[in-house]
Amino acid sequence: MTVSWNLVGILVVFISAAACHVKVGGDDVLGYGYRIQSVAAGADGAGLDAKLTLLRETQKYGPDLHNLDLTVCLLLHDPKTMFPKNDGAEGGPEGNQIHLNPYQTFLGRSGFWPRTFHGSTYLQLGYEFLQYKSAFRYEMPTRLRVKITDLDRPRWEIPQDVIPRGTHNNSTSGNGILRLPGVGAPPPENGRFWDPDSDLVFRYTSNPFNFAITRRSSGETLFNTCSDTSSDPDGPFTGIVFKDQFLSISSSLPTGTSTSSIYGLGEHTLRSFRLEETDSLTLWNADIPSSAVGLNLYGSHPFYIDLRAPSGRAHGVLLFNSNGMDILYRPSQITYKIDGGIFDFYFFAGDTPGAVVQQYTQLVGRPAPMPYWSFGFHQCRYGYKNVEDLEGVVAGYANAGIPLEAMWTDIDYMDQFKDFTLDPVNFPAEKLKPFVDRLHQNGQKYVMIVDPGISVNESYGPYIRGQEADIYIKWNGKPYLGQVWPGPVNFPDFMNPAALPYWEREIQQFHDVIPFDGLWIDMNEVSNFCSGLSCTLPSAGPCPQPGDQDVCCLICDNSNSTIYDDPPYRINIAGSRLPLGLRTVAASAVHYGNVLEYNAHDLYGLTEASATKIALANVIQKRPFVLSRSTFLSSGVHAAHWTGDNSATWDDLAYSIPAILSFGLFGLPMVGADICGFSGDTTEELCNRWIQLGAFYPFSRNHASIGSKRHELYLWQSVTESAKKALGLRYRLLPYYYTLMYKAHVTGTPIARPLFFSFPNDTNTHGVDTQLLIGKGLMVTPVLQQGKTNVDAYFPAGTWFSMFDLNARLVVPKGTKITLDAPIDTVNVHVCAGNILPMQEVAATTAKARATPFTLLVALGSNTGAQGELFLDDGEQLEMGEGDNWTFVQFSGGLHGNVVNLASRVQNGTYALGQRWLIETVVFVGLEYGSECKYLNVTSGGNPLDVSEVLVVMEAKYGNGVAEITGLSLLVGQSFELTITFI
Repeated sequence: MTVSWNLVGILVVFISAAACHVKVGGDDVLGYGYRIQSVAAGADGAGLDAKLTLLRETQKYGPDLHNLDLTVCLLLHDPKTMFPKNDGAEGGPEGNQIHLNPYQTFLGRSGFWPRTFHGSTYLQLGYEFLQYKSAFRYEMPTRLRVKITDLDRPRWEIPQDVIPRGTHNNSTSGNGILRLPGVGAPPPENGRFWDPDSDLVFRYTSNPFNFAITRRSSGETLFNTCSDTSSDPDGPFTGIVFKDQFLSISSSLPTGTSTSSIYGLGEHTLRSFRLEETDSLTLWNADIPSSAVGLNLYGSHPFYIDLRAPSGRAHGVLLFNSNGMDILYRPSQITYKIDGGIFDFYFFAGDTPGAVVQQYTQLVGRPAPMPYWSFGFHQCRYGYKNVEDLEGVVAGYANAGIPLEAMWTDIDYMDQFKDFTLDPVNFPAEKLKPFVDRLHQNGQKYVMIVDPGISVNESYGPYIRGQEADIYIKWNGKPYLGQVWPGPVNFPDFMNPAALPYWEREIQQFHDVIPFDGLWIDMNEVSNFCSGLSCTLPSAGPCPQPGDQDVCCLICDNSNSTIYDDPPYRINIAGSRLPLGLRTVAASAVHYGNVLEYNAHDLYGLTEASATKIALANVIQKRPFVLSRSTFLSSGVHAAHWTGDNSATWDDLAYSIPAILSFGLFGLPMVGADICGFSGDTTEELCNRWIQLGAFYPFSRNHASIGSKRHELYLWQSVTESAKKALGLRYRLLPYYYTLMYKAHVTGTPIARPLFFSFPNDTNTHGVDTQLLIGKGLMVTPVLQQGKTNVDAYFPAGTWFSMFDLNARLVVPKGTKITLDAPIDTVNVHVCAGNILPMQEVAATTAKARATPFTLLVALGSNTGAQGELFLDDGEQLEMGEGDNWTFVQFSGGLHGNVVNLASRVQNGTYALGQRWLIETVVFVGLEYGSECKYLNVTSGGNPLDVSEVLVVMEAKYGNGVAEITGLSLLVGQSFELTITFI
């Protein structure tokens, strides 16, 4: 028989590996696990498949599934072209290029063929090919996928059209199976699978089946299902438990000299950014206020980063599953308990925290670009009375000299809280539209709230059109009836293809009346004031009763509860293991395509955000701004997020930092918390400190609840001063923020980051969650405690400069805590040496700020260089960096003896040249004390410039030299070089 080999660059070597000796026994065993019956290589050679068979059945939470399918895959070399070296084995002549169809069937014989591809040795050891069906799959070399599902029947998986995974393709055209070492022989007890281009290794033991993911470069174990589950509250188990409505898997974590810090697994309000080893985390989207510590909140993100000490290496773990789950984090292990779906793990190699997030967002999707105006300051309140109230707020900010970019209105503007309507008395179109027009004339914006529930009202156009389009979630064949603010409602099913044109039509018609600039989608977990399967309208009386808007008025029947409404395993909803349908859509309700709410519940906010983004973009023909409360994996592709209904407390102020940092990891970089607190009455001091932090949130909005005391920033003189100071710096940094948005959009890197993103090898940063970085080196240290006028700040090693006093320099040879003065009007913000910040002037709006000249702040340390970037476009075109209307500039500078230099490299400079943007000022900090300028040379586009009118002012305090160069007229769109020689 002629031997044919699939030459896709995969190395599969089965050799001895350490066996797992964890055994279980007794009457309370949850699962005895599985064994590998056969091992298969994918038809393309780029994966591993195995059949798992149950060892012994248990009945707790239902019977076990008997046969499972395991798939492991990586992306390696191009499968269509390989260059094998002729080593005497069968194959083409030396140097021949071999073209392969990746879907082709390859049949072969057992044997031993070492081959060298591109200098790497590949081994095939004693395998025999038999016929089988396989998926054609490729992953990236920085990630590895382990998927375990039912072999005998299909199970729920997140659809590709909800979250596309572009680098993963499916085909069932391949045939062949690989058994070890010969036909019918059992697989080896232990094995491993890897590729030379990847640092990730998959190891397994076959009986009972366990697997581990290790790092090839260091041997470090990243994930290992050989875990001691003897103390599991549901009973011990081996390997994996896979029942129809209960799946469980556990991984051990390092102990001893190597430690593990876990971040992510949201959404929860937690007291620390780093997860604590007693955390039990439930994922099931719910309308629970973010002031509730430790409970499941609005979003679900089964993704975490594991940062190891002392190495500073990081990796990521994603469970690609939308079902409800509990995740138990304990000192030596992490355990998943899931009520359905499959195990679909993605492991990201990192090995820096930033690289992990880039790899993760490469899979689920890069964050959506946000319009430039969205980086301004926003004002909202639930409880604005009328248009005159809105006008007074806008005037209050203008009179106080506080920047205000956008006014928002909550459900107050609606007619009886119905979407796409206006209160005819308090917010009539004839008053509201002129108000919005005046905002636009001032360069300001207007954002309106929309809830998903459509009022059941036969005279209400959106309801009638929804019926005609048949786009509502169903229960027992009829639209599911719930209740939200307008009373009885039906919920659009955004998994239905007909929902998008329906939603776009409603947005278009409403926009024709009020030309809003952005949409705020709330209550989309989905929230429901009733808990029932089959609900009907009451026979008499209003529904709801006046004053009881959030009290269920429907008559609900739960007698037909199914295994989906009350599954065998109850996840810990609201900390009390409450029913899945509590104050949301019934789990047995049905979406388009016969998809159960039980499986798709956590996808609702995501699918609504996707539809809203597309619809709004089509309506306004500009870059859309959508703010969503409910989120899931990949929500950042479509929307921004705020942390929901916090409270006006000092604790909630502190909690906002871990929350914002977590969403940066989840791929939602445009995130913020309600400044001064949503619920309850704030205080002058608390609002002072909150705007000092909130001014630097990526999304900066003041918002309050109805019934609470008003806290617009101009209402206290001291808060006004704090706001002008903190927001003044934010507005100067708008070019920096917008460039970070561009980097987030193209790489996934967050805007707001934990300190360990820039300093992973400093293990002291691993637990810092009272400070944050904006970008690589701008550190914000807020006051988070009442009555404090100083603050303890952790400074990693480096040279740091205060952004409010550039003469104030801190030289930190080794990371240390330093107590900083923090008067009531001051927040500490420092830039680290090595960074160049593009800045503009303060103005009332982002549009006016964009028209001011640029300043470059160059922070230098001892014999170190500095780098910075600047991205420019019109701030509203649909995409960033596409077409010709953009410019990207890279800055570099350095101090070499008595010479300091600064240069730029420009890509696509024509756009910036057309806008006539100028750099008029350059500031160098970190110069030698007492330096004086001797020579100044400037070239632009390779041509020397006249510097006779340029002024160089030297200042020296506290041992730090500062040089301010003014009077420049450097075109941003043209490369330049500036050099100063000092004496």
